[in-house]
Amino acid sequence: MSVRVKRIDDAFAALADPARRRAVELLAQKPRRAGELAGALQVSPSAMSKHLRILRDRGLVTETHPAHDTRVRIYSLRSAPMADLRAWLDAAERGWAEQLSAFAEHLERKP
Repeated sequence: MSVRVKRIDDAFAALADPARRRAVELLAQKPRRAGELAGALQVSPSAMSKHLRILRDRGLVTETHPAHDTRVRIYSLRSAPMADLRAWLDAAERGWAEQLSAFAEHLERKP
């Protein structure tokens, strides 16, 4: 399995959960503290921590600490895994479009 395929598989696995998808949507807007995300998603801090750990371990987000308080964690979305997903989805969409076009042509040729 190629590294790119592994990254795509990891991203899909992480995004299988609705709360993690919503967290990614929020992080696409701007970096956020874990507590902000927990409040926005209406989940407990411990549940949010688990979701963020999965997103981080799968390479979708990064975690930083402000210099003034290392207890605070700020999460940011990584663009590379999302670009890999977009490329995969674009290729799949092209494949489906080609198949549907070929099917439509076949139907038009039938008497």
